[in-house]
Amino acid sequence: MKAAVFHTPGKITCDTIDDPEIHDDHDIILRVTSTAICGSDLHMYSGGIPQARPMVMGHEFIGIVEETGKNINHLKAGDRVVVPFPIACGSCYFCQHDLPTACEHSNPEHYGPEGGILTEKGGALFGYTDLYGGYNGGQAQYVRVPYAHFGPRKVPESLTDEQVLFLTDIFPTGYTGVMWGDLKGGETVVIFGAGPVGSMSAKSAILHNAEKVIVIDTLQYRLDKIRKLTGCQTILWKDAESTIEQIRDMTNGRGADLCIDAVGFEPERDLLDRAKAVLNFEKGSIKVLEACMSAVRRGGTVSVLGVYPVNYDNFRLGQIFDKGITLKAGQCNVHPIIDRLMSYVEKGQIILDDIITHRLPLEAVAKGYEIFDKKEDGCVKVVLDPWKTAGL
Repeated sequence: MKAAVFHTPGKITCDTIDDPEIHDDHDIILRVTSTAICGSDLHMYSGGIPQARPMVMGHEFIGIVEETGKNINHLKAGDRVVVPFPIACGSCYFCQHDLPTACEHSNPEHYGPEGGILTEKGGALFGYTDLYGGYNGGQAQYVRVPYAHFGPRKVPESLTDEQVLFLTDIFPTGYTGVMWGDLKGGETVVIFGAGPVGSMSAKSAILHNAEKVIVIDTLQYRLDKIRKLTGCQTILWKDAESTIEQIRDMTNGRGADLCIDAVGFEPERDLLDRAKAVLNFEKGSIKVLEACMSAVRRGGTVSVLGVYPVNYDNFRLGQIFDKGITLKAGQCNVHPIIDRLMSYVEKGQIILDDIITHRLPLEAVAKGYEIFDKKEDGCVKVVLDPWKTAGL
C-alpha cells in the first residue's frame, strides 16, 4: 500500500509499504478514503517531538471497514466509519471515567502516572511517535484500528467524508476548549490561533451562544478566512502588549471570560525568544499561554489546546493565583463527545469542511506538509486522497 512515512524531521514521503494485518480479535482493517494533515503532525515534522524510526503519519482519517477481528460484532466489511484520534481500550479505569486519552492499556511501553517528558506518558495516539504507542497512522491507503469495539463510529449515509472527517480530532478539540469554559451564553471568548483548531474553537463558541468571539493570529490571510466563515472579530498579532491592550479595550477593561490557546509550544518567535529557549533548555515558547493568562479576566478560564511537551521555568503561577484563573489543558477526550458532535453536523448546526483549502493526492504528501508548515498559498487545512493519482 501507499503511505505517508516520517523518516527524519522535514522528510515525510509517500512510500510503498506492507499492508496492515489483524493483530488482535478487537482490530479492524480500514480502507482509508480521506485523511488530513493536522497541526500536531507538524511537531514531528519540525523535530519538536522526537521520533527515531520511520512511522506512518496521521490521526485524522475516515474509511470503509475492510476486515474485522473475531470479537468485532457491531461492524462489518463495507461499513463507513470515522475514528477518534486517541487509541483506547474502553474498559480500564480512565476509559470508564470518560478519559480515554489516559487509557491504561493502549500504550504499555511508555504509560505511567507521572506524565514525564520522555517517560510515563498517557494513552496511545495514531501516528504520533513511539512515546504515544508507536501505532501507524491513517495517512495511508489502509490502517489497522485497535480496540475497534470502542472507537470507530458509523457515519450516516447522508454525510460526505469531508463533512465528518474533522470529528476525528480538530472539532472535538476546539469544542472541548469551549466546553471547559462552561459558557452560559453572552460571554466573550478570545482564541489565540486562527488555524484549524482555532477555527473549530470559534465555531464551537458561537454554537455555545458566546456574545463576542475574538480570534488572534500573526497572519492576515488566516484571520480573513475565519472572519468570513464565522463573522468573528479579529486582531492581527504584532506583540503581546498591544494585543492584550486591544482585548481589554474590547471587554470594558476586564479581559475575556475564556481564553483558548490553540497554538502551543511552536508559535512564531523572534531571535530573543529563541535565545531564551536555548538558555533555559526548553522546547519552543509559552508566549501564547502567557498572553492568555494576561488577556483573561479575573475568575476566568484558560483552555490550553496547543501542545506543550516539556516543562518551562518562570511559569506564571503567581498571576494564576492572584487572578483566580481556572486553567484546563490536555489532549481531547473524543470518545465521550463524538456522538453529540456528529448529531450537530447531521442536523446542519455546524459546518466543518469549509476550512479546507487544499485537496491533494496522498502521493503529493511532501508538498502538503511543506505548504501547511510554511503557511504558503493561503493554506489552512490539507486533505489527502489515498487513492487519487498525482496529476489527475
